[in-house]
Amino acid sequence: MYILFLLIFETFQKSDVYFTKEITPEKVVEIFKKLNVTLGGKIGLKVHTGEKDGPYFLRPSFLKNIYEYTGGTFIETNTAYKGDRTTTSSHLETLETNGWTAYRTVIMDEDETQDISLSIPNYNMISENFVGQHLLEYDSSLVLAHFKGHTMGGFGGALKQLSIGFASRAGKTYIHTAGKTKDYTQIWQNTANQLNFTASMADAASSIVQYFRSKGGIAYINVLANISISCDCTGKRAAVPKIRDIGILASLDPVAIDKACYDLIENEHTEGSEDWKKRADNKLGLNTLDMAEILGIGNQDYNLIKIDEEPSPQETEEEENKEEKKEESKEEKEEENESRPETEVEQEEEYEEKYNENEEEYEREIEAEKEKESEEEKNHLTEEEPKKDTLVLQILIPIIAVIIIIVIIFIITMVKKKKTNEGRLINEEIGQISPDVKE
Repeated sequence: MYILFLLIFETFQKSDVYFTKEITPEKVVEIFKKLNVTLGGKIGLKVHTGEKDGPYFLRPSFLKNIYEYTGGTFIETNTAYKGDRTTTSSHLETLETNGWTAYRTVIMDEDETQDISLSIPNYNMISENFVGQHLLEYDSSLVLAHFKGHTMGGFGGALKQLSIGFASRAGKTYIHTAGKTKDYTQIWQNTANQLNFTASMADAASSIVQYFRSKGGIAYINVLANISISCDCTGKRAAVPKIRDIGILASLDPVAIDKACYDLIENEHTEGSEDWKKRADNKLGLNTLDMAEILGIGNQDYNLIKIDEEPSPQETEEEENKEEKKEESKEEKEEENESRPETEVEQEEEYEEKYNENEEEYEREIEAEKEKESEEEKNHLTEEEPKKDTLVLQILIPIIAVIIIIVIIFIITMVKKKKTNEGRLINEEIGQISPDVKE
């Protein structure tokens, strides 16, 4: 009963997602603190290290503050596609090029062939997930995701980092092929359809979530900046972003934080956001969220909590521009009035004064009308109450009558049963009398 209650509670409970419009290294730390979570033991900071000189991935310098605050280690994995991070040797070169070697950075599947398997009990498509053996060295994780589009997944955020991001090269292949093969040289010949691929991503993500939840905990930060329709894995070929930078989000729920990012982009209502959404929806990006929700690692209902006490620099600048335009408009009007005949200005001022008086009178009439309607509604409700009481009685009386009849029938049945049992006992007693007595 208690477990059932917890399941129902988790189903209807909204997850908290914190949001700031200010995109700075300091804000990454600040928003993480809002989660009020303590990540235990050795912390793995999951990042996307980017292709060589890629234009949009999260720079290590941007993540330096959270790196120092948590005392964690940047962790990454090799890729299944042919690029700058396919092999450990090429990946190490890329780490140096992109500035990651100035920090503790580990390639979790650097041994390439010595993976470990994480089982997925309640899977959609794949029953196990393959990850680098260095995963076992970490007790908790902070997943740092650059939220953007993705050529295959529709969009990439926390769930993509949990699935494709944590998987080894063989594991990535296994996810992309929905369990057909782990041989990365055969990945494109065996690629799964979009529905099975996104379901496999959710399966893999669930194994990582369950792994860290059973140990030192896991949390998520998504950065909505440089929002291209392309993934950072496309490197220099990534499409130029057509959506403004939106902000930083943090949550303990990977499903909720990705859904919040999706909604924020959708609510932009620009040509760029429409293009981005079209790519995401065509690739069934939301199916990953649906499948992850079914697996119980999060939900798509969330509370967006804004942590900005003051407007962002961009908002301040926009507000200042508005005030300047108002001031300019006011000055222009004053200059126009000065250049007009005095009688014309006086007539306009007299007209405005009369208009204001009429407007005040109109507002008073509206207020009086509202009070009248409120009084009529109150009287109407007072009249309706006896009708409601009568209706309730009309419904309750037959129900009570039926209950009484059922009780009476039950009592009569029990009495009859008792008499029948007594008769049976008497017959049995008579049957036990000896033949001599009977005669």
